[in-house]
Amino acid sequence: MPTILLVEDDPNLGQLVQEYLIMKGYPTDRVTDGNQGLQKFMAGAYDLCIFDVMMPKKDGFTLAKEVRMAQREVPIIFLTAKSMQEDTIQGFKVGADDYVTKPFSMEELLLRIQAILRRYQRLTDATEPTTYKIGSFSFDYPHQLLSRSAESENELQPQKLTSKESELLKLLAQNLNQPVSRSFALKMVWGDDSYFNARSMDVYVTKLRKYLKDDTSVQLVNVHGEGFKLIA
Repeated sequence: MPTILLVEDDPNLGQLVQEYLIMKGYPTDRVTDGNQGLQKFMAGAYDLCIFDVMMPKKDGFTLAKEVRMAQREVPIIFLTAKSMQEDTIQGFKVGADDYVTKPFSMEELLLRIQAILRRYQRLTDATEPTTYKIGSFSFDYPHQLLSRSAESENELQPQKLTSKESELLKLLAQNLNQPVSRSFALKMVWGDDSYFNARSMDVYVTKLRKYLKDDTSVQLVNVHGEGFKLIA
């Protein structure tokens, strides 16, 4: 059965929703703030996320943006006491698949979950790619190989990447032409954003720039105050 991540700061409602979903056959993990939610998401494999909007430490909209950067295809439902139109619009802008206003019935929530999962099931064959096109480069993530396409002027031998290089390049390729924050990249690839890991990441960024330098249309740039952006 699909596994669900529930992030809800109200302990009573959170427990009620978790127990109901488990009773209906959906394994459900629950945490109570946005930071815990991101950590749980990165450590697990979830088929659907349910986020409260107003939460301590990190609100649901911010959490959804970071989850979308890591895995664009996972469906997200927002739970909120807000009913203003602009809040609903903001939720869909950050990638929500549905928006449920409190109070709600458990049956309604379950039906919405089932409808979304059916829709995503039909898109299974069009989910996350295993090969990424970056300018004249082709990045084979499962085999950790970076190569130039056949039509490039100077075709090079495929470059075998390390695991860390592959994970970092995948994250950047998934967010091509979009900034990726340093903290988020560190948490996704290294597990935490400590000073020593940050220095290590800078070394890997330099290595990736070296691998990509043969295509002048591809750039891995620093974004002041944010992090990095892979441009192609």
